[in-house]
Amino acid sequence: MKIYTKGGDQGHTSLIGGERVPKYDLRVEAYGTVDELSAHVAMLRDMLTLHGITEFDTDLIEILRILMSVEALMAIGKDGNDKVKDTTAPAISALETRIDEISALLHPIEKFTIPGGHTIVSQAHICRTICRRAERRADLAASEHELSPNALMYLNRLSDYLYVLGRRLTSILNIRETLWEQ
Repeated sequence: MKIYTKGGDQGHTSLIGGERVPKYDLRVEAYGTVDELSAHVAMLRDMLTLHGITEFDTDLIEILRILMSVEALMAIGKDGNDKVKDTTAPAISALETRIDEISALLHPIEKFTIPGGHTIVSQAHICRTICRRAERRADLAASEHELSPNALMYLNRLSDYLYVLGRRLTSILNIRETLWEQ
């Protein structure tokens, strides 16, 4: 199988089910942003591995798997509804459980966190901001096309997970957390 099809040379792509749409279609923009997020989450995982931090490896692998499903759910076109399994409520609940577990290890804050202090912490926050953008793109696509509500919820929870992960990594790496002072 060749990697190139030449089908997109005129600015269109195929959705799951065969529907052809412009590459600027809101669904393409949404799943493309989730794809970007996946690449950044993979980079975060690699960075953690290089620093010997493995306690989030299982989380991040599962997140990457679910993000692939979220991408596929956003890529469903006409006649594609039965081809992709929906993101499940237990996947969302599992993410909420991890958010609660990680949050329990953090000291409470009353101000916004300024990202940074270490490249790993910064990468976690890059993931968080891309996730927020993916969520906005997905919400916009959902305003015009039928999208999985569970996929949208998953993205919302994932950005929260990435926020608490960034805060936890600050602690693990013994970095002073910087809070926004106005």
